[in-house]
Amino acid sequence: MDNKTAITALAALAQESRLAAFRLLVQTGPEGLAASKIAEQLAVAPSALSFHMKELSHAGLVTARSEGRFVIYSANFDRMNGLIGFLTENCCGGNVCSPVQECCPGTEEK
Repeated sequence: MDNKTAITALAALAQESRLAAFRLLVQTGPEGLAASKIAEQLAVAPSALSFHMKELSHAGLVTARSEGRFVIYSANFDRMNGLIGFLTENCCGGNVCSPVQECCPGTEEK
């Protein structure tokens, strides 16, 4: 990840409703949630939610797909892990200082 991509992602998350929506989608997992359910759970007006989801989508942090009349949003875990990696890549002078484990929903450790 480059600086510009990281700044875009961080800027998208630097707003209370967007951060709450992204965290909700991370908790939900890869199946995602309908926009109406996100708005309901966060007590955000649908028009405001649409604006916030557009910003998160532009930053590559969420993806949208249509299922009938509904728009389903999901967290982009690859982008999230990339951002976390970018932020910590020089941690401890480049030495691994803690176990690194990427979030990969839907896979179980054996």
